[in-house]
Amino acid sequence: MIGIKWFFSLVLKLIKSMFDLKHQLINELKQKSNKKRAASQSAIFKTKKGEYAYGDRFIGVRVPILRQLAKKYYKQINFKNLKQLLDSKIHEYRQIALFIIILQFKNNKNLTQSKKIYDFYLKNLKRVNNWDLVDCSAHKIIGAYLLNKKDKSVLDKLATHNNLWFNRIAIISTFAFIDQGELNTALKLIKKLINHPHDLIHKACGWVLREIGKKDINKLKIFLERYYERMPRTMLRYAIEKFEQKQRKKILKGELDNRVINQHTI
Repeated sequence: MIGIKWFFSLVLKLIKSMFDLKHQLINELKQKSNKKRAASQSAIFKTKKGEYAYGDRFIGVRVPILRQLAKKYYKQINFKNLKQLLDSKIHEYRQIALFIIILQFKNNKNLTQSKKIYDFYLKNLKRVNNWDLVDCSAHKIIGAYLLNKKDKSVLDKLATHNNLWFNRIAIISTFAFIDQGELNTALKLIKKLINHPHDLIHKACGWVLREIGKKDINKLKIFLERYYERMPRTMLRYAIEKFEQKQRKKILKGELDNRVINQHTI
């Protein structure tokens, strides 16, 4: 009888500690909040009615502080707590949840647990709903998980989805592949997204193309020669940002070196 009471007492303490842990983290975030910074962030991240992040709320906590707190809590917080943070309308709660998930994924050596973290991220993808949330996490979870996988079809599904953030998640995920020299997945996705109507996708694709150019400049030039007429101007400008000024001007005028095309293929 004593043993049963002790067991249930222990379970209650564990449940209470998990509950208190989330609230402890939230209290620390509130202590670090700043109303002036929150107002500035709300403007930067387009939270007004009719804008892409309408309804997103900020409390003004700096990203370095979020990263510090994530390191403090990531070993203890479970999926239930993370889900509650992700479901919040407060931007910083969602962002710290993502920082924690990234740390859990990065520091985990168990393949089964890596799959669980990846699945959890995918299941809650609708809560990764602003460009900074996408950019800090997609390549570190989806990209990292798919890196050595043959089946990357999830990226095609995300790229062709009617959700803006899913589209950006797809292309940002490819940074993990580009870092390892695998460029074709990103190029294929950019072809799917080249006619996308939103500026945030134009910027993301241009950013990815710029990184591809760092790995293989000829491959980038070939892509530009074939698709520059269809590319939105923002995408093109981002893609050639690291080119010399004289070369940038030529490309923006449509004057590309055809000799590159004749010697290489994508």
